[in-house]
Amino acid sequence: MPFYRYIISAKSPLPNIHYTCIAKTTTINTIPTINLADFLSGDAERKNNFVQSLGKAYQEVGFVAVQNHGINQQLVDDFYKAVEQFFALPDEVKLQYEVPGLAGQRGFTSFGKEHAKNSSAGDLKEFWQIGQTIEDGEVVSDHYPENVKVKEISAFNELGYNLYRGFEKSGRSLLQSLALFLGLDEHYFDEKIHNGNSILRAIYYPPITQEPASAIRAEQHEDINLITLLVGASADGLEVMDTAGNWVAVKTAPTEIVVNVGDMLQRLTNNVLRSTTHRVVNPPREKWHTPRFSIPFFLHPKSEMSLNCLPDCVTESNPLAYEPITAGEYLDERLREIGLKK
Repeated sequence: MPFYRYIISAKSPLPNIHYTCIAKTTTINTIPTINLADFLSGDAERKNNFVQSLGKAYQEVGFVAVQNHGINQQLVDDFYKAVEQFFALPDEVKLQYEVPGLAGQRGFTSFGKEHAKNSSAGDLKEFWQIGQTIEDGEVVSDHYPENVKVKEISAFNELGYNLYRGFEKSGRSLLQSLALFLGLDEHYFDEKIHNGNSILRAIYYPPITQEPASAIRAEQHEDINLITLLVGASADGLEVMDTAGNWVAVKTAPTEIVVNVGDMLQRLTNNVLRSTTHRVVNPPREKWHTPRFSIPFFLHPKSEMSLNCLPDCVTESNPLAYEPITAGEYLDERLREIGLKK
């Protein structure tokens, strides 16, 4: 059954928050919208309201739309143009950038190689990944491979690097807010994510030319990392699962980014903050000829970060749900599950 969307702004019970409402038949679903400027304002009341609003939204929904996130819109637009130019290159050129042994963590990954956990059907996408560049001489336990450089598009590499740094900065502020919500020191995550194993991914979903055998553009899944920051995609298709099991279409304003909880944060908080199931569905048949581009930033910590559940998140009513593991061990486990690592 199709979705019928409309947008309304309404006062919520929480300060400084409104809802972007989406209707699916008779069900109203909400994606909270928050303003990062409140957290950075220097006003203690605005900051605390933001902290409580973000934490509550992640407990109840798992996704938020963020205004005034600090990521330069012109930079986003320019990188999208460069990404479209790259994926328009002939396959034989793109395949030169697919590096064996990197598990898709740098450079190009060709169509259909990644699949969702517990699914054998490859997603209908190809992608490019940019990783961390250490510039302050810090020695980390991981040896990060060099980023692969695109030769054909002069601006691609610089734009990707600058966008990566912009996402890191915004993500750090959001994690500082979550640390306060969890009763931790505001800067609990700062050193853990500094020079972390984060990934900027540019995704291309090609036009659909025949009936898909079993896959949709991206089958339902949860993200691996701490949080994911996503700038607006070139076309609709992103859906999230609400607490009742309904799929809800996500549509935000062009100036907003969508940020969701990943599995690492879910493990760390012993399910206090839940990683939300989401997917990218195929467009209606009359729009099969339309490609889709999206640019998510997967914010990872350093591999040595412990994901052992925070003591205050383990209670009699919320008993320990996970065995001890590091971020690096968990990432390795998940890359194997989704088919990128053998």
